Parts: sequence; structure tokens; C-alpha cells
Amino acid sequence: MVEVIVFAEGQTEERFIKQLVAPALRHLEIFIKPQLLSTSQTAKGGAVTFDRLKFNARNTLRQHPNAVLSTFLDLYALDTDFPAFEEAKKKPDVYSRVACLQQAMTDTIVAHVQCRPERFMPHIQPYEFEGLLFSDVQALSSLEPTWAKSLSALIEIRASADTPEHINDGYETAPSRRLEGLLHPKYKKTTHGPRAAEHISLEVVERECQHFKTWMDSLRSLATPRQY
Repeated sequence: MVEVIVFAEGQTEERFIKQLVAPALRHLEIFIKPQLLSTSQTAKGGAVTFDRLKFNARNTLRQHPNAVLSTFLDLYALDTDFPAFEEAKKKPDVYSRVACLQQAMTDTIVAHVQCRPERFMPHIQPYEFEGLLFSDVQALSSLEPTWAKSLSALIEIRASADTPEHINDGYETAPSRRLEGLLHPKYKKTTHGPRAAEHISLEVVERECQHFKTWMDSLRSLATPRQY
């Protein structure tokens, strides 16, 4: 059995991990536990600073000496205090950008906690969770009866990017903003996000989203040969 604690950015990501990712890995005896970080004295979830993540990573890895720690954070609006933030901005594509950030996170957390490198497996999702929902816009548009009216617009957005993970991070053009602007009733992250992902299926999301699949494969790799 392997315990994996995942620092989730918000309630949407927390529910997605709990409802889809965790059940998909349970048969391998890999048990995923999403966790929201406190972002103030009274709130949890939302944008996470690296200092706060580093503090919580140290406490979590020391309190759970047999666990692996991962993250599920959005690249969109990532705090500028993350290591290698400026270096990553210069990378030619989104995949090399998140790879740079994740490696810098690993180097910094491992040195800070003084743990084995394999105990920290960060994941930054390009550009945000809602990009995954463009893996199958037909399935997405069927979630609410009136959303079918927006199918052609959803198809156009999806066709404009190489993959769902390439739908960009502009303030008005980030995936969540596009969905909120197009869909009626309005797309609500915590209500519609996990439901839409379940409707689309993890299999389809992994087929369409290379970086997300890499994360899922890294989690599967934690299984012993007998389990895998």
C-alpha cells in the first residue's frame, strides 16, 4: 500500500482528485488523499504561495514518513514566488515551462525537508483544471440541456489549440473564463467541474492531455510490480 497526499489548489481540484483520480488508483493499492492548504487564518484553497507550500510540505512529509507528497496546482495565475518562475517564462512551450517549474520545486522542497527525492512528485497543470474539460467538448456540452447551444463555440476553441492543455492563460481566454462566458446556466467550478470530468472520463482526458497523463503514470509507477 502507498499513501499519496496531494496538495490541491481549490475545492474543484480536491473533488476531482477524490472522485476520479483516487478511485482509478485504488486497485493498485495506491491511496490518494487530496488536501487543501490554508491560504489565510480563515480560508482554505485558492492561490498558494510557495512559502506556504514549502512550510506545509515539510510538516506533511515529516508527519507522514511513509507517504509521498504531490501537488495539483494551476499554471494560470501561479504565484510569482515559485522557484524558477522567471526562468520558466522564457521557455518556448508550456510543457517545458511546467517541467522547469516542477524540477525547481522538487529541488527546493527536497533540500528544505531533507527527504528522499522520490517522496515529492509535484504536478502543475497547464494552464488550469478546466483545460482538461476540453478533452471532449461533445460530452461537456451534454452535461446541461442548454449547453448544447454552445457546442460549435466549444469546438472552435478546442480546434484553436494543439491540445486542451494549450488553451491559453490570458485573463479573458483562460479555459474557466471561456466556459463561464459561453455556458448558460453559467459554468460553476465546484458544481460542474468534477461532474464534467466524470462525464468525459479519465481515459479520454489522459488520451488528450499529455502532461496530465504523465502525472497519472508517475502515480501508477508507485505500485509494486505485483500490484501493477
